[in-house]
Amino acid sequence: MTSAAEQMASNFSLGNFAKADELRQRIFFTLGALIVYRLGTFIPIPGVDPVAFAELFRGQTSGLLGTFNLFSGGATERMAILALNIMPYISASIIMQMMSAIIPSLEAIKKEGESGRRQINQYTRYLTVALAIVQGYFIAVTVMGQQSGGIPVVANPGPAFLVTTVVTLVGGVMFLVWLGEQITARGIGNGISLIIFAGIIAELPRAAAGLLTSGQTGALPVFVVFIVIALSISLIAFVVFMERSQRRLLVQYPRRQQGNKMSQGEKSHLPLKLNTAGVIPPIFASSLLFLPATAQGAIGADAPFWLQNLVGSIQPGTWLYMGIYAAGIIFFCFLYTSIVFNPEDTADTLKQYGGFIQGYRPGAKTAEYIDYVLTRITVIGAAYLTFVCLMPEFLRMQYSGIPVYLGGTSLLIVVTVTLDTVQQIQGHLLAQQYESLIKKSKLRGSRR
Repeated sequence: MTSAAEQMASNFSLGNFAKADELRQRIFFTLGALIVYRLGTFIPIPGVDPVAFAELFRGQTSGLLGTFNLFSGGATERMAILALNIMPYISASIIMQMMSAIIPSLEAIKKEGESGRRQINQYTRYLTVALAIVQGYFIAVTVMGQQSGGIPVVANPGPAFLVTTVVTLVGGVMFLVWLGEQITARGIGNGISLIIFAGIIAELPRAAAGLLTSGQTGALPVFVVFIVIALSISLIAFVVFMERSQRRLLVQYPRRQQGNKMSQGEKSHLPLKLNTAGVIPPIFASSLLFLPATAQGAIGADAPFWLQNLVGSIQPGTWLYMGIYAAGIIFFCFLYTSIVFNPEDTADTLKQYGGFIQGYRPGAKTAEYIDYVLTRITVIGAAYLTFVCLMPEFLRMQYSGIPVYLGGTSLLIVVTVTLDTVQQIQGHLLAQQYESLIKKSKLRGSRR
């Protein structure tokens, strides 16, 4: 016999979707916001020659710039007003979360509830502006000194172009932060994740076409093209399986006295996701790899010899790049998991409602056991993220013509965001069906 929730879940159809007016409005709002974002990735920065810059960028797509271009949805290669994308905000958010766990005053603000959350968000925006100013300055200084075929990328370099570019890029970042918040509040899904998702998914058809063209022209062996396609499909299936995997801890609740009857103790499960950190570790590990190249671009030709060697050594496809990337993913996977999931708070919540894990006393012992389990499944989650992100990179070490958009990081983001969005849509449909059942029961009661 199926439960009521399962029956309602099985009733999801186009008819139910048509009746969900609020959900339909949220989906249309989300699509409209993402269209606005995509239009912004095609508006060039004032003073930059888009053709000259595109020609200059074409020879560097396999390096770190190609990876940065992946997260910006192609805005970097067009030197658009949204070239920085949402990356400064992501970096600021993670920095603030780490600081909230280290600095007692920020931790106290975080525990103040909704008001504390708003204050932390405001600090995050300030930090985003600071990071965007620094990165925008580095980009402006780098672009001013570049030429393509003897044609300068910037027609009139100087202080005016520097200020205009920094203001434009910072404004683009803050516009995307606002747009992401609007999608989260008035649309469907997580706005920030959907912005990155939209940028990647918009470039995937071009990347797939380029892969097939490389196979036809002989730039890549035909068997390599088939391997990339098979590997992509396998990784998508693997990511779906791992993202839905959970370790469920059995929670027992004591018997309760209800009048003259003694009710049986209830049982439930505490689900621990195998990958609690989501896609944050690969994104933040990638952003750290951009720092040496950004510093070199800001210094220019006077960059120290050791910095030039470091930038050359950590290009995608090198062993040092792979090692640092893997170490960064593992490190941030454990760090971010410890930030977003606190075993002590979970144990206190269970104790407050009378729940306990069999064999462990409520309180400190329960927190220790949850931390023990969480640490071990995080090892599996970190290994899974590292495997998915680096597996295509090993293939690209041998064949550099494989597009970066078909890499493990992009597939991981696309699949994870899709699963989360679909789950939220199902939640809205389920809530709509509950509301319709309640209305029907009230009507029947009034008729009686």
